[in-house]
Amino acid sequence: MHAHLGDRLVVESPSTGVVRRDGEIIGLHHKDGTPPYDVRWSDTDDVTLVFPGPDAHVQHLETEADDTPSGTGTVGDDTAVSRTSANPGDIGRRVAEERRRRGLSREETARRARISPQYLAYLEEQPSDPSTATLFALAGALDTTAGSLRGGGVDRPPGQGHALLHPRLNDLDQEECRRLLSTHGVGRVAVTAPDGRPAVVPVNYEVVDDAIVFRTRPGSVPAAAAGDEVAFEVDHVDEAMSQGWSVLAVGPATTVTEPDAVRDLARRAHTEPWAGGTRDTWVSIRPTRLTGKRITPADPPARR
Repeated sequence: MHAHLGDRLVVESPSTGVVRRDGEIIGLHHKDGTPPYDVRWSDTDDVTLVFPGPDAHVQHLETEADDTPSGTGTVGDDTAVSRTSANPGDIGRRVAEERRRRGLSREETARRARISPQYLAYLEEQPSDPSTATLFALAGALDTTAGSLRGGGVDRPPGQGHALLHPRLNDLDQEECRRLLSTHGVGRVAVTAPDGRPAVVPVNYEVVDDAIVFRTRPGSVPAAAAGDEVAFEVDHVDEAMSQGWSVLAVGPATTVTEPDAVRDLARRAHTEPWAGGTRDTWVSIRPTRLTGKRITPADPPARR
């Protein structure tokens, strides 16, 4: 018996062939893929070390399309199951992005999600379709939702879900505001546009030496922030849990013109402007005021 990370271990009844249990192989102990395996069982979400018996076989999840019709295969040790996940590879890309955004190593993320670092590397680097249990475990480890990792709701405006039954609105302290501000890559800057009208525009930004910096083009709406006191906002909404937070930074904006400072910002930048094109004008916002709010469920009433 040989398996790969992401394959499914199926245990059947020897007499009837009915599936008694199945799980996702999330850890290998031998490079050649021979047993034992770390398996996350689909019925309990438990992870156990498994030495498969004669009633078990491996379903291989192929990474490329073959001549096998979707949903079919030969029952046995080498059963092939075609992947039906939309956008294969996107899940791993989102997992990797969320992990880097939160400054977590693969080892720490894997420990939180109770999977092996090797399996996490496989998910991030190969087209993959993790089980629902593994997806929820990763979402919990990364403080996000399984729907977000799958890319659900990309085209839906946030905030259309149901409100919490007993929400609590908390003020965030300065340290938490700075931490949350540093985890994001897209925020909104409120400016007076060149035509004199107020505007709010999204920008890809970085936090460098406590300053919010972004790249734009001369004469653009974001470039109009320079020379004024502006407001900059970033937020996160968890639709599934009806929770979220927002941080507002207010301070003077300036254009970075000193050549050494411009080169340093270009060197330290981790993101590219999504709008594309040549954007070599750097704008820096030095917050003089930071405020934030977080919506969470209210504490349950104490039992008597």
